[in-house]
Amino acid sequence: MTLKLGVNIDHVATLRNARKAAYPDPIDAAAICLAAGADFIVVHLRKDQRHITQKDVEQLCKLFPGKIHLECAATDFAEKIALKCKPHSVCIVPEVPGEVTTTGGLKFTPAVQKRIFSMVEKLHKKHILVSLFIDPVAADLRVAARLGADIVELCTRQYSEAKTAKQCQKQVQDLALSALLAQELGMQVHAGHGLDYHNVLAVADIGGISCMNIGFSIITRSLFAGLPSAVEEMKNLL
Repeated sequence: MTLKLGVNIDHVATLRNARKAAYPDPIDAAAICLAAGADFIVVHLRKDQRHITQKDVEQLCKLFPGKIHLECAATDFAEKIALKCKPHSVCIVPEVPGEVTTTGGLKFTPAVQKRIFSMVEKLHKKHILVSLFIDPVAADLRVAARLGADIVELCTRQYSEAKTAKQCQKQVQDLALSALLAQELGMQVHAGHGLDYHNVLAVADIGGISCMNIGFSIITRSLFAGLPSAVEEMKNLL
């Protein structure tokens, strides 16, 4: 099975916003990535809109229907935009003020579960698929299924930051077992966080994963190889 590739273009917007300029335009980046073989465009709308903005999401969903995978926290702000723009899918992620990037999966406290359940119901009414970003832990997979998730995205941070071969092997085993359990629970499986051209193959070889969401490594490779070549290279690896 050929894995699908979601390309996160947040850092195209980061570069644009660094100069408060009109370019590089995430719209152009999305078009190039899709033409080069990406299956989905991934964008993370944060509360502070430090890279992708509400306007970006609105334009992307309008211009590329069925191709936008929106990452966001379970907030009223993000929920309102998702319901308005109707991306193909929404991945609910944890968000901590001041974080450089997402540091791990959702922590399913009773309050978080209640908020996510409400958001899932509303998104489903708009025929939007819902993914939950979780650590590869059996208990969290079962919670995700109870909350009505269509997809779980397994956080690969611990794998990508592993220092030894033994640690890598342990993380791959955890991801593989989690992918199997997710399928048994009736959910699709995605994976992402810290994946690059050197470490992606071990995760890509895990059965049951249908899509890899990768951003930073592709965008940084594009500075030297060009965006079409960077996307094509990753797609070929998958």
